[in-house]
Amino acid sequence: MDAQMQQVSQNLQPMQNGEAMSPGPQDSTGPPGDEESQSTVPSAPPLPPDAAPCPRPKLVFHTQLAHGSPTGRIHGFTNVRELYAKIAEVFNISPSEILFCTLNSHKVDMQKLLGGQIGLEDFIFAHVRGETKEVEVIKTEDALGLTITDNGAGYAFIKRIKEGSTIDRIKSVCVGDHIEAINDQSIVGCRHYEVAKMLKEQPRGTPFTLRLVEPKKAFDMIGQRTRAPKSSEGKLSSGKETLRLRTRGSASLEEIPSELEDAAIRKVDDLLESYMGIRDLELATTIVEAGKNKKNPDDFAEALDSVLGDFGFPDVFLFDVWGALGDVKNGRL
Repeated sequence: MDAQMQQVSQNLQPMQNGEAMSPGPQDSTGPPGDEESQSTVPSAPPLPPDAAPCPRPKLVFHTQLAHGSPTGRIHGFTNVRELYAKIAEVFNISPSEILFCTLNSHKVDMQKLLGGQIGLEDFIFAHVRGETKEVEVIKTEDALGLTITDNGAGYAFIKRIKEGSTIDRIKSVCVGDHIEAINDQSIVGCRHYEVAKMLKEQPRGTPFTLRLVEPKKAFDMIGQRTRAPKSSEGKLSSGKETLRLRTRGSASLEEIPSELEDAAIRKVDDLLESYMGIRDLELATTIVEAGKNKKNPDDFAEALDSVLGDFGFPDVFLFDVWGALGDVKNGRL
């Protein structure tokens, strides 16, 4: 018995941290010459390959040139510049020819202007460069009566003209005109707020020159308009989604803003016009989003500065926006 216990003791491995160590390599092969009698441990079956993600439906939009053209189909764009490039490719023109786009109307209708969002059923009309004209302006009051916006791709243009204003008295200046230069200084590539600031800084009583490019006008004999073919390709089942385009960053598919959010966006857009002489629904949407879930004006100002610090909004504008967001939230608008 003692000899048997001694043999068992020799076969046991020492303890480490209170646990028995696994047998050493010499214990895994069994007695010499008996390798074939040892059963091999079966390996685990291979894991099935990861299932390929279900591809999103391809979003296809129909488009025409606003002055008249056949209907084209575009897809695969992620921002405004890529959208213009896709339209230009379809109609064999340069992207720089496109001044702006309207949705579901070929007219120069600023209420239909393509801003930051495209509905999945929207029809896109591209307005291209027409005639160039120069006008001399004498500033008789601090405000010229212009509201400026831009196309997100480097072109600023006139969105609104105030009745009875200095610009309203110059009949050759029209809504939709692209402002190409001020006093022969090109402003192509400038954002709307930069152009508005340049115009505001023009001294009173001193003439200055605007070089404008009007959208190409439509004539009935140029390209009969055709209806978009009915197609479900690229259309999602939900009618509550929209493709949101951004000046910076990629497009994303989002829910259509609620009535409250839409009211807030339009109120902020009004404030942008009042304080800065610009209109920009994409910018207004970004401002409203920055105000979501913020508890006080300081938090809102900090959030806004992190995404739109380049604008340098005045404090009085921020407080008015914060007040407007509160009014909308509480049903006072």
